[in-house]
Amino acid sequence: MKSLKWLSAALLLWSSLVFAQGNLDISSPAISTLKRSMQERHTQLAPLYESGAVGLTAEGGVTVRDASAVPLAQRAQAAALVAAENADRGALYREIARANGHPEWEADVRMTFAGRWAERARPGWWIQQGGNWVRK
Repeated sequence: MKSLKWLSAALLLWSSLVFAQGNLDISSPAISTLKRSMQERHTQLAPLYESGAVGLTAEGGVTVRDASAVPLAQRAQAAALVAAENADRGALYREIARANGHPEWEADVRMTFAGRWAERARPGWWIQQGGNWVRK
């Protein structure tokens, strides 16, 4: 349940976190659908973050950082979760930029979120910084 609170807090902070210089629209139906999908998936990803199997990348995504931390029979499922999460994150960054009439902001949105995901990561989770993995 704490993991869901972490994700919910990160998602709720979007409007104040992405760009300080203006108001950002984060309430489109597509954004709401992506947020809901990510929240639902987070309950499955949280144990992978906790074990160190999955980490937060410097580019705003997630990756299987240590496959050996996942039992062999569950590795395909972990990889599928990571792929689905990255697809939703990419779509989210694009949609936020598009919903605000600035598709060229996608890279900026992505990097801003990458920083916020890392800041909001729970102690013990792995994050990528400067090309290296560090445990928060």
